[in-house]
Amino acid sequence: MGHPNAEQVAQRAHDLELLDERQIREVWATLGSRSVPVNDLLQLLVRREYMTNYQVERLVKGERSGFFYGPYKVLYLVGSGSFARVFRASHRKTGAVVAIKALRTRYSENPAQFSQFVREGRVGCTLRHPNIVPIYEVVSEGKTHFLVMEFVEGWSLQDFVKIRKQVEPVQATKLMTDVTEGIRYAFEHGLTHRDLKLNNVLVSSSGQAKLVDFGLAAMDETIADDELDDLPNTRTIDYAALERATGVRKDDTRSDIYFLGCIFYHMLTGQAPLSETKDRLQRLSKQRFMEVVPIQKIAPTLPPGVLRVVHMAMSLDPTRRYQSPSEMLTDLHKASAALASKASAAAPVAAAGAGAARAAGPGEKQRSIMVVESNQKMQDLLRDGLKRAGYRVLLTSDPARAVKSFRQNGAAADCVLFAATEIGQSAVQGFNLLAEDKQTNFVRAILLLDENQRIWEKEAAVANHRRVLSMPITMKQLRTTLAELLDAKVVTG
Repeated sequence: MGHPNAEQVAQRAHDLELLDERQIREVWATLGSRSVPVNDLLQLLVRREYMTNYQVERLVKGERSGFFYGPYKVLYLVGSGSFARVFRASHRKTGAVVAIKALRTRYSENPAQFSQFVREGRVGCTLRHPNIVPIYEVVSEGKTHFLVMEFVEGWSLQDFVKIRKQVEPVQATKLMTDVTEGIRYAFEHGLTHRDLKLNNVLVSSSGQAKLVDFGLAAMDETIADDELDDLPNTRTIDYAALERATGVRKDDTRSDIYFLGCIFYHMLTGQAPLSETKDRLQRLSKQRFMEVVPIQKIAPTLPPGVLRVVHMAMSLDPTRRYQSPSEMLTDLHKASAALASKASAAAPVAAAGAGAARAAGPGEKQRSIMVVESNQKMQDLLRDGLKRAGYRVLLTSDPARAVKSFRQNGAAADCVLFAATEIGQSAVQGFNLLAEDKQTNFVRAILLLDENQRIWEKEAAVANHRRVLSMPITMKQLRTTLAELLDAKVVTG
């Protein structure tokens, strides 16, 4: 059999309930014919927001499952772990956006594995706190097991630290306070986390930290000391090793506090305090905890209040550690207040420096840049670089949504940057759509193409206020182009 034509692809999408009759009629009316290249149909579906790139890719591959979980339509794959995948999804009737955490197929027929997953989800359903990602629903039917959770626009703390290398003390302390608030709430409800690590903390686009993957403490894990070498759940092995080394029971909140200290240490220094290894014997060794390099040796200039929190949280002697999350929070608040006081005292000096030249003057509006980029790491880099240059930054991963924003409000941003590296040709289409529409053809725009995408440059509708840049490019070059573009005269057809 040959490749399906546009009409067959549209019919397949309808059969899978990805498109309804009205949407199909509108698509054919817009295209003017059903005898069009398949790519023309797919590009229109994405542009109209009838389907996402993820759905289109699966449809073209001939996939017939995985598009829905109960009443939720899968939009994108967000993350993939050993046991489960996480998707961004929307409710078919209400349009509410959620995260779906679905157990992988290979574990779905194993009662021990899916029961653990379901049990963890049900524990999570009992927790409602601003610094804990809520689980709304647990579904376990036949071979399908998934959790419905809040979708957090942002990134994991692991990616956050990887991009920044080190997190400034003020921000690190703020994030640590958020995480500890979540742990305090759980502790007051009789739960410990037992899997605290960078990857289980999400940082929202507004800068709030939220915990995920609660529930391990509720599981019936009666692990004898001589069974540790064969521990099946790798998520508990660091906790088991610490508890064996320090002689505390497995539900002791002070173990969570130790790993809170590890997270804080990692944020502040950019280095993991515990040596990272996949060797179980090494991970279970007490020596691994004793070999932690004191934080002041790696970052001697850190403020005393911040150093104190790390020292107290990571004391190997549990009696010298913080005895509760509330105790740790008290010191975090003190450290935060000291940092704020220091920043306030230094403010007049900073105002006279180079940073002030980038700030908007009295009565002057801060200029804003809309960044259309689907890669979270690149979003982070662009956001930080542009913010340092004094711009307000708006982020989206959807070119069609960016265009829609400008159609609804021509002043949505002073300039829009379409990054095509991962978004692909739909970034070029979004860039061109702004130029084709009289409502938006005045909008200043940049199209950023990867080296292997330069062939698309000839398709781009460029003008005095609309430019194409090719990767690789430095942040300085980008800022220079933006400055020129924002001062350029707008010439429209």
